[in-house]
Amino acid sequence: MENQFKSGFVTLVGRPNVGKSTLMNRIIGQKIAITSSKPQTTRNRIQTVYHDERGQIVFLDTPGIHKAKNKLGEYMVNVAENTFHDVDLVLWLVEADTFIGKGERHIAETLKHSGTPVILVMNKIDTVKKEEVLVCIDAYKDILEFAEIVPVSAKTGESVDHLIATMFDYLEEGPQYYDEDTVTDQPERQIVAELVREKALRLLSDEIPHGIAVSVEQMKRRKGKRNLFDIDATIVCEKDSHKGIIIGKQGSMLKKIGTNARKDIEDFLQAKVNLKLWVKVKKDWRDSDFLLKNFGYREME
Repeated sequence: MENQFKSGFVTLVGRPNVGKSTLMNRIIGQKIAITSSKPQTTRNRIQTVYHDERGQIVFLDTPGIHKAKNKLGEYMVNVAENTFHDVDLVLWLVEADTFIGKGERHIAETLKHSGTPVILVMNKIDTVKKEEVLVCIDAYKDILEFAEIVPVSAKTGESVDHLIATMFDYLEEGPQYYDEDTVTDQPERQIVAELVREKALRLLSDEIPHGIAVSVEQMKRRKGKRNLFDIDATIVCEKDSHKGIIIGKQGSMLKKIGTNARKDIEDFLQAKVNLKLWVKVKKDWRDSDFLLKNFGYREME
């Protein structure tokens, strides 16, 4: 008897900075979602595809659930919570910790009414002793009726294969939704913009990153050179003072952001890249419906 081909949709949810994007990138084996030590890095629902002989898993990586302070924040929370009902399985990521705060309890309460099986993924087990992981599991096990609890380290890859096998256990026989060579449905321009934003998140001071967006104005192969892309992108910030910090003394910070971003963009596109960056000020763009839509933050249908 042939093995069944299983398929389904899985969403990753959790508080900001618990490692959702890192885990998805680890599973997919390619950098699609940007990562940062700063919270609220992911702003859109990013769809990626894992495929092997057992079947196909389509992942929805969502923004971290947090208390919204502006329209962008409201958009991010809505995107995350709306996915709970659209999938076959939910991966709820938490850190290996015994403290269960208001944010975790809010997620548990929301998931309780979703009717979707939930696997609790206890991430960052590389940061604690093994006996402490058991104590953390014990703290969480009664907060919700979990299908499974799987401790992993997205950073090192520990137990990630076991997590993938567990997901397939809960998925049913189904069709192949995407070709085997499909990794994501994200447009190339959007991924390029996010890679630039990631470098800004990592290099700039704490008060600036949440107030920036990146727009790719031009992205095309150079005529006669199929292996070379010319890309023009704009970093948008909210204050004139932020613009100066992003540019840096004699353009040093902007150059550093561009140099670091270009390396990842070249890896992603498998081509050489000529990247040019500009900085513009759009005051209070995070509270502007028009600008939010302009920067790609659109409500899901």
